[in-house]
Formats: sequence, structure tokens, C-alpha cells
Amino acid sequence: MPPSLQTQLSSVIAEIDLTGHADVLRLTVLKKWFKHPGRLRAFGLWVAERAAERGSAATGEAADLFALARAVLLQQPAAGPELGATELLYRRLRAFQNIQNQFTRQQWGPIRIIADHDLMLIEEGLALYLDPLAAPADGYRLAVEDCAHYDSRYGRDLNGPARDKLLALVGFVATREATERGVTAGIETVRQASTG
Repeated sequence: MPPSLQTQLSSVIAEIDLTGHADVLRLTVLKKWFKHPGRLRAFGLWVAERAAERGSAATGEAADLFALARAVLLQQPAAGPELGATELLYRRLRAFQNIQNQFTRQQWGPIRIIADHDLMLIEEGLALYLDPLAAPADGYRLAVEDCAHYDSRYGRDLNGPARDKLLALVGFVATREATERGVTAGIETVRQASTG
């Protein structure tokens, strides 16, 4: 039996503890996990919620967008955020990033300058939540964008603050799998009661 995703992510954390960093490609194990129905949407919403919580130091229009994101994402009913409000937030975030969309020329080509990384994470998380055709690779890319950290010793990989983000990801995976087992057990109980 292959190791669970929680075990695989825990081994990435252990590698960071041992060597100081781990390659972002270690997160490719998420692609298979995201194939299960509902997980990709839940992950996108989870990343967006966490990014909304972190955006307290922003100013101007970015501060307004963080306030709106917290209102839509963090003060939601148990069933999830209202779809219309979520779509409106997503469109406003896209418009903000497009207005702020700046590029700088480097010898290897243009590089996009992101106005606010957490706003970009909210935008990309909502894209996964709202898009029924999102692919597991999109979830992997969002996980890398959320967890990866730049350190001059290692480059941009899983190091430093990435460790805490990976611990939170292990918690998300454990919670999601427990919820799925609970739903499956509840369906089986109803099925047995109806046939018995």
C-alpha cells in the first residue's frame, strides 16, 4: 500500500528539518490527491481564506480588496461562500492585478511584478473554487505558489516559512479526508437503514 499523502508531506517537512530545504517538485504528490471530487475546490477556497487572513498590512485599494475578501470568505455560512459574491470578488481581484500588471525586462525575458502576493493567492484560489474544469495540476501550481519561499542559499523552494505552510497543508488534508470518511459513513448508514 502506498504511503498516505499526509505521510508524504510529513517526509517533506522532515527533509526541510534535516537539510534546510526541499524541492518544490516534492509537492507533485498533490496532483493525484486532487483528482478526488471536491478536493480541488476545497483547496482553492482554503488557500484563499488563509491569504485573506494575512492581508492586514495593505493600504489603498489592496486594503479594500482584503476587507472584501475577509467579508466574503471568512464570514461565510457552513455551506460555503455565496457564489455571486465570490464571483464578484474574483472579478475585482483580476481587474486589480491587471491594472497593476507591470513587467520588468530581464536578460532572459519579461518578468511580471505582482502587486500583492496574498491578493494573487486569493485570486488563484477562487479560480480553482469557481472553475468546474480546473485540473489537478492547477492545484499543484497553487500549492507551490503558496508554500514556496525564496532563500538566497537555496533559491525558490520549500524552506524557512514553507515548513509552517506545509504543516497547515497536512492539517487541511487530514481534515478533508476525515470529512470525506464521515460523509461516506453517513451515506452507508442511510443506505443500510433504507434496505433493512
